Amino acid sequence: MTYIAKPKLTHPSLPHNALGMTRRAYEGALSTLCAGCGHDSVTAAIVEACWRLGLEPQNLVKLSGIGCSSKTTAYFVSGAHGFNAVHGRMPSIATGANAANRQLAYIGISGDGDTLSIGLGQFCHAIRRNLDMLYLIENNGVYGLTKGQFSASADIGSRAKKGEVNRQPPIDPVLMALDLGATFVARGFSGDKQQLVPLIEAGLKHRGFALIDILSPCVTFNDHEGSTKSYAYTREHDEPAVQADFVPHQAPILVEYAPGEAREIALHDGSRIVLRKAAEAYDPTDRAAAGAAVKARIAAGEYLTGLIYLDPEGGRGEFHALNGTPQAPLNALPFETLCPGSAGLHKALGRYR
Repeated sequence: MTYIAKPKLTHPSLPHNALGMTRRAYEGALSTLCAGCGHDSVTAAIVEACWRLGLEPQNLVKLSGIGCSSKTTAYFVSGAHGFNAVHGRMPSIATGANAANRQLAYIGISGDGDTLSIGLGQFCHAIRRNLDMLYLIENNGVYGLTKGQFSASADIGSRAKKGEVNRQPPIDPVLMALDLGATFVARGFSGDKQQLVPLIEAGLKHRGFALIDILSPCVTFNDHEGSTKSYAYTREHDEPAVQADFVPHQAPILVEYAPGEAREIALHDGSRIVLRKAAEAYDPTDRAAAGAAVKARIAAGEYLTGLIYLDPEGGRGEFHALNGTPQAPLNALPFETLCPGSAGLHKALGRYR
């Protein structure tokens, strides 16, 4: 895959963070996603959060699997370490890298298909181990790279590009994370940067597994079926010389609303979702109440957004604390420590006899 580098010229009056770096230092390649894709708004929020926190790019690790979401890692912090894993297997790579070097910050970017379908088992075990990382799900309800089939997060009654109606109940990653004991759980909307940036900042600073499920509309495969100007209708009534799509320009969906307020959002395809921001009196440290609040909003046809749950003692069961890993990265340990010799090997094997 070819990525187009951004021009390196910067305006001399751009603001600097504590490290003396501008936001441009936290950008990556030019996006090749569809114009108006919610994922690009997520990228902008990550750039802003990393810049605000003053993260050193060389101390950041960004990981992804397969899907439109997995391209996101190319678009922020070009100076960071990166690894693009196979479909659904990003958490395993994150676990190995994190175990080898706990001094780096880890961001995993995934999609609803990469996480909730083929990668569901891996996702569950990353939560169970309380792996010290920020895990972002760019959730659009479809498989964007394979022509918009329903993903495991598609709501009952939603229509696909070709008109099929989804009758399968969705998997809600927020409810799953709460049930599995995640110590930081949040949900955001790609168009609400004001809310999303601080959630990402908090997730990066959290010790343990931090999940943010981000509703991120797909402008290409969420077109309302039934329109004579839709992609599906055109393919059914035309014989093109080549199979090609023209993706019209769409502006990113942006919204501002107050804590406790519900807001109906019109998506590019004409469909609508209802978001409700957690009220200021909401207690994010009560796991049972958090699950009940999410379910209540689902029953009302709404998505509860904001910091949904935070374990105030989340660090106690964090991956490194639980496994007693060394503070130093494995590549900084002397050979004698890493390889105790044949006597040490026989002693270790003796435990299994």
